[in-house]
Amino acid sequence: MTRAIYPGTFDPMHYGHIDIAARASAIFDELLVAIYDAPPKKLLFTTEERLEMAHLALHHLPNVGVIPYSGLTVACARQHGAKVVVRGLRNVADFQYEHQMGWSNRQLAAEVELCCLFCNGDYAQLSATIVKEVAGLGGDISQWTPPHVQSALAARFAQLHRDEQTQQGTGREGKLAHRD
Repeated sequence: MTRAIYPGTFDPMHYGHIDIAARASAIFDELLVAIYDAPPKKLLFTTEERLEMAHLALHHLPNVGVIPYSGLTVACARQHGAKVVVRGLRNVADFQYEHQMGWSNRQLAAEVELCCLFCNGDYAQLSATIVKEVAGLGGDISQWTPPHVQSALAARFAQLHRDEQTQQGTGREGKLAHRD
């Protein structure tokens, strides 16, 4: 039995991620979508929220599980008995990055292979950053994300907008009160 992991932040999960997970699940006996818990970049969703979105998006794939992880990806692979790390490639920049990461992971854990899958052409330009930017500006992301992700993004951006309005209102009140 070959177990693979598909690591990432998945902030948020989109159809490009789902496509890679579905294709990898057809190749490997078991696939663990490993959601990175403590990346060095700012995230829109908590680890728990990203886990839930991934569970909902991938529930139709019977041999796919979703787990959180932190630390080295190869350490996660070893911990879960995975022999392969799956990554999606959209473009040359992804290839260069994954080549470099694959080399370093190979130095750290020679027994863990790297399997790169080219993205479906429909998602070759899609990224979570684009999804968040378009959603944050009120654009239609229905062609890129499942409905539950669309709802989560709408709710998060509505909350951020309310928080921003509250902060701006508090700031003005504070300045006016300070002048008196």
